[in-house]
Amino acid sequence: MQDETAGRLRPLAADDLETIRAWRNHPNVRSSMFSTNEITREEHQAWFDRASADAARRLLLLERDDRAIGFVQFQVLGEGGIVEWGFYVAPRAQKGTGSLLSHHALRFAFQHAGFHKVCGRVLAFNEPSIAFHLKFGFLREGILREHHFDGSRYHDVFCFGLLKSAWHD
Repeated sequence: MQDETAGRLRPLAADDLETIRAWRNHPNVRSSMFSTNEITREEHQAWFDRASADAARRLLLLERDDRAIGFVQFQVLGEGGIVEWGFYVAPRAQKGTGSLLSHHALRFAFQHAGFHKVCGRVLAFNEPSIAFHLKFGFLREGILREHHFDGSRYHDVFCFGLLKSAWHD
């Protein structure tokens, strides 16, 4: 689950909440999320309390040189090891941090947790995330047309999936 030279993935702890809340509230991160509102400390704490008590969720932090640089979560969708993931990196993280996070997260998903499939949903305007999923072997499995309303307009949502049998470490 870890490669000390390139970083390590560990469970998210309560002490990490302010760091990842700041990342999540950064305009560059928020603009690509399904919910673009700024999250308050109380909302974030309530989310953490619910999510960390949920056996169907895994909340993980990526560190390099004992510094937090990325966050990923997995949500089990049902029987058979099918999960959905969501992730983001520190807003000023060095180039390649997203790839490092993906490498560790997918290794965790398929080798450590034994999941069968990792799914991702991406807003159609988020071209960097679409390219990111394709780069790591995800296939575009569908389009949910005008599936997300941001308060002023509807957006298509692309659905991606990566099977354990198609993943290469």
